[in-house]
Amino acid sequence: MSFWDDLLAKIRKALGIGEQPQRTPGWDERVDIVTLRPRVLLITFDPSLQSLGGQQLSQALGWHQVDRLVSDFVGDIRDCSGDLVQFEVVEKIEVDSWPAKADGFRYDEQSYLACWQSKAGWHSQDTLDYAALIDDFGLLHRVESGDVDEVWLFGFPYAGFYESIMVGPGAIWCNAPPIVRSDGLSRRFVIMGFNYERDTGPMLESLGHRAESLLKHAWRDYVGEANLWERFIRHEKVAPGRAHCGWMHYAPNSRSDYDWGNPAPVLSSCDDWLTFPAFGGVVRQVDCRDWGDGDMRAHHMWWFRHLPRAAGFTGDVANNWWLYAVDPNAGH
Repeated sequence: MSFWDDLLAKIRKALGIGEQPQRTPGWDERVDIVTLRPRVLLITFDPSLQSLGGQQLSQALGWHQVDRLVSDFVGDIRDCSGDLVQFEVVEKIEVDSWPAKADGFRYDEQSYLACWQSKAGWHSQDTLDYAALIDDFGLLHRVESGDVDEVWLFGFPYAGFYESIMVGPGAIWCNAPPIVRSDGLSRRFVIMGFNYERDTGPMLESLGHRAESLLKHAWRDYVGEANLWERFIRHEKVAPGRAHCGWMHYAPNSRSDYDWGNPAPVLSSCDDWLTFPAFGGVVRQVDCRDWGDGDMRAHHMWWFRHLPRAAGFTGDVANNWWLYAVDPNAGH
């Protein structure tokens, strides 16, 4: 080992940087700045109600139109990423039935409406039967063939969807337990779960939690100040006087979950991330006026706009963090 190699090894040890995973084959400084265009299979469960003249559930209860939600969400992410991420829905499937839970239970028109009207009595095993979903819609083949890169589910409250879940060989935690499958599948994909009773804000939060899981994993081998993800998500409650951008539930000055409307000013380094990886030591006072005075959608868009999207690498982690948020096969 040369003098310089030995010195570099000592510096890495002092900074707490351990052995790093190899980059995905084919990665280099070019691929991390290209436009990302994930192809989406959209599956909507919206059963018709015979007691209400065949109206679909979403229409009968005055909930949101899926096409409008998707359009707004895709537009928000394109805006926040500076046109870097452009989701494309390549196929839509509308399902006139009630999806099965993991234990085999299915709501029907009578049982669901009774629970909705009483706000009680929901089935206690809420999780969707993901194995059946994957088989029924041939998702492994669709992903392996390259027709789609991910799947978006839309459904009603208590449909049993995780906000996001990863499927495939070597699948990892993605705000839900992984579904490790390698039978006929050589790459990973994510299934998102959305609720058409709610608006675009919760959709952004679902993607935000997905990003949090995958970025935490990307930086898993770095500790202390060398772990830039842990630095990015700092907020006043856990790091007084050293807040950065916070995370989905916590703005820089939040005192509790979802406290996006807190008017208390705090010092934050959030603006420093707008020029990443060139930190300039920018610190200023911020409060809820910076991210929408408590509006969920506005806060989440503010957070996403601070997510780094630069060329090159810091260590073995791409400076374009959107790559991890969007591509489950990046860097693992």
